[in-house]
Amino acid sequence: MTSEKPNTTRIAIITGASAGIGAAAAAEFLDSNYSVYALARRACPISGVVSLACDLSDSESIEAALDQILENIQEPIEIALIHNASQMQKDSTDACEDQALRDVLETNVVAINHLNRRLIPHMSLGSSILYVGSTLSEKAVAGSFSYVVSKHAQLGIMRATCQDLMGRGIHTALICPGFTDTEMLRTHIKGDEAVLQSIGSMNAFNRLVRPEEIARGVVFCHTNPAINGSVFHLNLGQKES
Repeated sequence: MTSEKPNTTRIAIITGASAGIGAAAAAEFLDSNYSVYALARRACPISGVVSLACDLSDSESIEAALDQILENIQEPIEIALIHNASQMQKDSTDACEDQALRDVLETNVVAINHLNRRLIPHMSLGSSILYVGSTLSEKAVAGSFSYVVSKHAQLGIMRATCQDLMGRGIHTALICPGFTDTEMLRTHIKGDEAVLQSIGSMNAFNRLVRPEEIARGVVFCHTNPAINGSVFHLNLGQKES
């Protein structure tokens, strides 16, 4: 955790902010004068972010991180809760062990429920719960079974969040990036540049989406409560298959 005492006026809590979209979103919220907490196993590289070591597959680790956040704030407070962290495995319907599926769901679904349950009581009007989903929240590709299942589940969680929080002044959205140039994507395809180029050619701009583009969309969704219960696509106009 950084030594700076955080601002308690409004905060952003971002999971998986050690790289990619999460780190870019942390920078955007800092620029918008939010105190930013990054929950991840690795520290966020953005100066000024409060990094809290957190294993999202471990409920005790989540609790410890939340305790550190909540002891520093005066309630209620405007909170932007960004569920960005995801685990992605190469697997398929006919070759995914039960425990492997549980492991992915623990990070991509159960941790979301844990964070929501603990933080919603501390949220003031103008707060948001935003889910960073995927193109695969609404469709599927071969070889990403557990990831596709979890991203579809996030769509359902977002819609349920909207209905359950009616009248509370907290809005929600599922932000669905197209193929974005992130560490996770490069790891998933084992750094194959030919595959990257092929993926990048699947939209109207013939390139991968940049993490900064998604991050600006995340901040936009937080500051616009009319975007509630919505799926917000940021994919450069994907070609229809």
